[in-house]
Amino acid sequence: MSKGNRVKHTIRLPSALSRQLADFAGRKRVSQASVVEAALASFLSPDGSERMEAAFARRLDRISRQMDKLGYHVDLGNEAFALYLRRWLAVTAAPAGDDTAAVRAEAEKRFSYFIEALARRMDTGRQLHDEIVRSGDSGTE
Repeated sequence: MSKGNRVKHTIRLPSALSRQLADFAGRKRVSQASVVEAALASFLSPDGSERMEAAFARRLDRISRQMDKLGYHVDLGNEAFALYLRRWLAVTAAPAGDDTAAVRAEAEKRFSYFIEALARRMDTGRQLHDEIVRSGDSGTE
């Protein structure tokens, strides 16, 4: 702020606010007057609302990009599961005869294996989308 012509103002602050001002000025190693001057200039600045609006717009843009990325990963997961299910249906024989209890038991067993494999993969941190990105990058070199 300008060090030129200055007008003296006397103000009264609540004791808690005064302590906050003193603490802040001490941490920043600046005078309390310069902190008050900067705060007033910022508060009275006509472009303050425009800066805040710009900050919100940047945040909203970032959130929008994150949502788009999330949507991509959800779609990728759905497609991967659809491919798996299609393959599974193609290679799995349909249950035949009256042996439905044995078929159900076998289905439960196979489903348990699937859940265990899925849990192991999630624990390793390997992600299908990472593999797809890596395979896409290596294919374009």
